[in-house]
Amino acid sequence: MKAITTATLKKWKQEGKKFASLTAYDASFAATFESQGVPVMLVGDSLGMVLQGHRDTLPVTVEQIAYHTRCVRAGAQKALIIADMPFMSYATREQAFESAAALMQAGAQMVKLEGGEWLLDTVRGLTERGIPVCAHLGLTPQSVHQFGGFKVQGRDSEQANRILEQAKGLEQAGASLLVLECIPSALARHITESLSIPVIGIGAGPDTDAQILVMHDVLGITSGYIPKFSKNYITEHGTIQAAAAAFVREVEEGIFPAAEHGFE
Repeated sequence: MKAITTATLKKWKQEGKKFASLTAYDASFAATFESQGVPVMLVGDSLGMVLQGHRDTLPVTVEQIAYHTRCVRAGAQKALIIADMPFMSYATREQAFESAAALMQAGAQMVKLEGGEWLLDTVRGLTERGIPVCAHLGLTPQSVHQFGGFKVQGRDSEQANRILEQAKGLEQAGASLLVLECIPSALARHITESLSIPVIGIGAGPDTDAQILVMHDVLGITSGYIPKFSKNYITEHGTIQAAAAAFVREVEEGIFPAAEHGFE
């Protein structure tokens, strides 16, 4: 696999080539995923739940994300590495600059932030300073208490229009990627078609430019609950390598996600 950059992903969108992404938290899994063709990995604040055992992502710190980013970068030399900006690590522009610098210095090539209008100045400031940004709309886990739980977003027309306008605003502010989580498939398709930057979906239907899943769900390492939008690949394919390769292949061929993995 050649080194993956933001330019690579934008070219793939222009060509209509879908791509897969997985979360990763250490060197061994990162190396394994890269060997099976996973081009993008996210060091997600999901580590608070899947590694640390918390109920949500809120306790995760910048230092913890930086540590795991260094581990992932050690294992994956060519994949594009995105690092999550944890809860309240970008409440102000200055705080965002400091947090992003720490994550980029740890080996990330892009940082991910959750939120819409209030982040536009921050996104501009980061991109002006040479830090690529992945925006995140829909079900944003750091706002779980505001939403009243992990609930699908954008089902009514007012909320759907707001998410669409936020997506356009974030692109104009300089975001290089957008993650859409747990929104209706039709809305995700409309947003994907409206933007020139690649859109990565999770629980957002089959029509986004890419798909991302938490590695623990793909490998069946869960407490028994598998989200509707996910798929356990290990049961069918037997090994971690084969599971990762199957996920990549099914995303590229448009097999995953199927209709049952999305929301109306």
